[in-house]
Amino acid sequence: MFPSRRPPFHPADRGIGPNVGYQSKVRVIDRYKVIGFISSGTYGRVYKAVGRHGQTGEFAIKKFKPDKEGEQIQYTGISQSAVREMALCSELSHTNVIKLIEIILEDKCIFMVFEYAEHDLLQIIHHHTQPTRHPIPPSTVKSIMFQLLNGCQYLHSNWVLHRDLKPANIMVTSSGEVKIGDLGLARLFNKPLHSLFSGDKVVVTIWYRAPELLLGSRHYTPAIDMWAVGCIFAELLSLRPIFKGEEAKMDSKKTVPFQRNQMQKIVEIMGLPTKEKWPHLANMPESSQLSTLSSSTHPKSGSNLEKWYYSTLNSHSATSVPSSNSSLGAEGYRLLSGLLEYDPEKRLTAQQALQHPFFSTGDKVSGNCFEGLGGKMEYPHRRVSQDDNDIRTSSLPGTKRSGLPDDSRPVKRLKE
Repeated sequence: MFPSRRPPFHPADRGIGPNVGYQSKVRVIDRYKVIGFISSGTYGRVYKAVGRHGQTGEFAIKKFKPDKEGEQIQYTGISQSAVREMALCSELSHTNVIKLIEIILEDKCIFMVFEYAEHDLLQIIHHHTQPTRHPIPPSTVKSIMFQLLNGCQYLHSNWVLHRDLKPANIMVTSSGEVKIGDLGLARLFNKPLHSLFSGDKVVVTIWYRAPELLLGSRHYTPAIDMWAVGCIFAELLSLRPIFKGEEAKMDSKKTVPFQRNQMQKIVEIMGLPTKEKWPHLANMPESSQLSTLSSSTHPKSGSNLEKWYYSTLNSHSATSVPSSNSSLGAEGYRLLSGLLEYDPEKRLTAQQALQHPFFSTGDKVSGNCFEGLGGKMEYPHRRVSQDDNDIRTSSLPGTKRSGLPDDSRPVKRLKE
C-alpha cells in the first residue's frame, strides 16, 4: 500500500515510482529477445519476449506507436491512454495487478515491459465451450473471483478506477495467479478537476457497462468496476456474457447515444429499476428512456436473476459432479446479486465482497485458481505467432495479422 493511503501522484513525488525507470538510451532488442507476436489493438502491438541479461521469466512488451500518415511518420506526441497507463502502472504494486517491469523509449516509440501471463479469462471461458460446454470448476471460479476482487480493492483503495474490466483484460499466470491488466482506460478519481464524464465520454466495454453509465450519469464511482466484476462472475458461471447487447455508435457530432439495446438486455434479467430501490434514478439524464423498455418481470416482483443463476447451475449439473455446485449455492447468488445491484450506492464494494460468506463457506479459497485440477484440466497457452515478430518494424497499429485482437470473442477467434 502507499504510505498513509495518499494518492499515488502526490506533489512531493517527482518523476517515477521506486521500482520502475524510464530507459531512453537502451535499445529494446539489446535487452530482450522477442519470441513472437501476441496481439494488436488501436494502441499498437504486444510481443512475447525473454530477457537477454539473465532476467528471470517471460515478458509481454507493449509497443505504443506514433501516428503514421502516408509514408511519413507524423509525431503527434504520446496518447493520453499511454501516459495514464505508464504513470499508474509505475506506481502500482500488487500480486493481483499485472506488474510493469520497465519502460523503454526508443525512436519516438514507447515500449512497456510487463510480466507475462500465459492465459486470460476470455481464453479460459472459451476453452470451457470446446468441444462441448463444460463448467469451470467451482473452486476455480471462487479463486478467480477472490483474486480479482483483491486486485480491485487494491486499485480502489489507492484511488484508481480501472474502467475497462472484462475477461480479456484479466490475466492468469500458469501458476494460477489472477492479475488485472490493461490500465489504458484507468484513472485517478481522488481529485478530479471536472466530472469524470467530461474527460472520457465512453468507458467500459458495452457488455460490462454499469447502468448508471448507460443512463448518462455525469459522476460515477468505483461501483462501475464492481458491476463489471459481477458481469465477469456471471460469465464464469454460464460461459457467455450475461448482458450481450448491440452497441449503438456515436454519430458525426460525437454525441453519446442512449444504449437502448444494452439496457434492454439488463432489464430482461434484472427487471426495470425503480426509484424505491434506486433513489437517485430520477436524476439520471437518460432515466426517461426506461419507460420505452419492456420488462418481462413485474416491477414489484423484482428480477429474474435468481432464476437465471439456478438454471445456469442446473444446466451444468449433468456434466459435473453433483455436489460440486454446492460450493457456489445460495451464497454465490447473494454475491452475484450484490455486485449486480442497480443502485451504485448499494452495490457491494470490493472490500465488502471480499468479506462475503461466499468465500468463507464451501471450498477453501486458494491463491492458485488451478489448484486441485491435476491433469484433468490443461488450459492451452496463449498463441504466439512467428509471422510478424519484428518488434522494430513500423507496420500500422491495429493491423490484425495473425494474433488475436484484444477484444475478440471466441467466435471471431476461431475464424482467425
